[in-house]
Amino acid sequence: MSNKNRRFCGTTVALITPFTPDFSVDEKRLRRLVDWQVEQGTDVILACGTTGESATLSHEEHRFVIQVIIDQVKGRVPVLAGAGSNSTAEAISLTEFASQAGADGILSVAPYYNKPIQKGLYEHFKAIAGSTPLPVILYNVPGRTACNIAPETTLKLAEIPNIIGIKEASGNFSQIMNILQYRPDDFLLLSGDDSLTLPLMALGAEGIISVVANETPALLHEMVHAVFAGQWNKAQSLHYKLLPLMEFNFCESSPFPVKAACAMMGLIEDVVRLPLVPMSDIHRDKMFNLLRELNQV
Repeated sequence: MSNKNRRFCGTTVALITPFTPDFSVDEKRLRRLVDWQVEQGTDVILACGTTGESATLSHEEHRFVIQVIIDQVKGRVPVLAGAGSNSTAEAISLTEFASQAGADGILSVAPYYNKPIQKGLYEHFKAIAGSTPLPVILYNVPGRTACNIAPETTLKLAEIPNIIGIKEASGNFSQIMNILQYRPDDFLLLSGDDSLTLPLMALGAEGIISVVANETPALLHEMVHAVFAGQWNKAQSLHYKLLPLMEFNFCESSPFPVKAACAMMGLIEDVVRLPLVPMSDIHRDKMFNLLRELNQV
């Protein structure tokens, strides 16, 4: 694994975007979240991923959140900028902005809604990679995009020098193992599902782009780095300790369970934007109890 790619290994938090009660971006709490994540040991911060509610940010807000996070990180950890779109031209525009703003890499999701064929996916990501000197990490999440990046397409894209990895959230172990078996030596595979992190790392994955890291960054970092150290019993113990919360974060559509949890922890206001709504009352007691068991409240 090349040193330039190794910096994206470990735990990446898909950082939530805090809002004020009037639904504007809460810059003050966003900066506090960045500092807390760095202090807790998170290896990489992702700005404007799905968990950051990128779908409901205006283009101006999207750029603002990326810029604030880069500014607050101050080079302490790498920053990935979510810069995907179902319009190739729009994805290139966001990618160019992130490059100029000082991001360390780009996370680019498969085009949603359009349902392109594999050739279209290849040409889409090739065009994005050609628009930036930054490393690009693909993001495959067919449950949200209605479009799967086939392993053959991923491996072909891996031949492009600055496409350095993929966040795999297909949940398809056969597909993921195919990529792991035949990828170039310096091509990263990062889990896109918290609960699958340990088994995928056992197969060769290099880490996780995570939801649960918003709530338990230190514990997740400890688990992932226990794997790097070959401490499998410790990693397994931490996996099962975190698993109930990992799963409960999806009791309703993410990210409103994790935002409710972070509000309980005093990190943010419990505000999401329509069409998302705050987590149902029927789930709140269980969420609080899970956080209490992990000493997060």
